[in-house]
Amino acid sequence: MKSSWIRWCGWLVAASALWLSGCATTFTLDNTVQSFGQMADFAAPATYRFERLPSQEHVGQAQLEALADPILYQAGFRRDDANPRYSVTVNASIARVLSPWADPWWNGWGWGYGYGRHFASYGMWSGMDFPWFHREVSVVIRDLSSNRVVYETRAFNDGPWHNDASVLPAMFQAAMEGFPVPPPGPRVVNIQMAG
Repeated sequence: MKSSWIRWCGWLVAASALWLSGCATTFTLDNTVQSFGQMADFAAPATYRFERLPSQEHVGQAQLEALADPILYQAGFRRDDANPRYSVTVNASIARVLSPWADPWWNGWGWGYGYGRHFASYGMWSGMDFPWFHREVSVVIRDLSSNRVVYETRAFNDGPWHNDASVLPAMFQAAMEGFPVPPPGPRVVNIQMAG
């Protein structure tokens, strides 16, 4: 009996060390992406400026554009507010939602093991307080010569990660995956993130 208890404690320590080392390295941010339109004649570098909707005239929009700008650069765009060929509108929404692992009937604290699409964990949590976020980012590209939307893409993600400053750029990267001629229909784009 004592031997099995020691073995179980040893297994628990080893599993905890493995889990902690995994948290310190990388995790996969899985995004559901859907893109509309294609720009088969796209030639990099292409100049652009950010365009804002009336609802986007706030300080947070400038920060969001700063997160999207390096991803647009990787896709072949160069920001030029004086002489743009395209306008780009970026948007993001973040909502804290009830975790799919939360038990609405449990109001206390408890110990247990949880496994999900995004993580495995062992520890103490509150049934209603386990953080979970629904995020969406979008990029809309308009040809200024014709004033026509030529490309639109969106990425969705659900998960427990708090750091918007690292998650949102990864989601913009996922949204621009396949540009300028993306595959049709919804697809999953996984981005490796530092833990």
